[in-house]
Amino acid sequence: MAEIPQNIPSVPAGAVPPPKKETGKVQPKKETVRISLPPKPSTAPTIKLPTLPPGGPTGASATPSTSVSTQAAPRGTAAPPRAAAPAAPRVPRAAAAPTISPLDQILVIFAAVAGLFAVGTVIWLMLIPTT
Repeated sequence: MAEIPQNIPSVPAGAVPPPKKETGKVQPKKETVRISLPPKPSTAPTIKLPTLPPGGPTGASATPSTSVSTQAAPRGTAAPPRAAAPAAPRVPRAAAAPTISPLDQILVIFAAVAGLFAVGTVIWLMLIPTT
């Protein structure tokens, strides 16, 4: 018979490697999906605002007023002459101060009194000693 060597190192009892987890399920390979997105909208169109006349909103108008037609009348018809009406000078008007109705005045006073009452109540409650 064959001799069994006696110098084989023994494996310690507590050092058993953990068993491999073997599951019967095969992990599916993840696929990369590419979707085409619509193109990004370009920048918003620029809105051009009308510019104020050189004199400002209360100055003289920047467009000249034409009260007399410069077109010639067709031949064979007599066009009556038009009288040019004098342009009235523009006078800047100050904005009228808004008026407050008596009901609004009463409501404003009532709101002020109610606010002061609320502040006084809060201060009074803070000064009450708690025991």
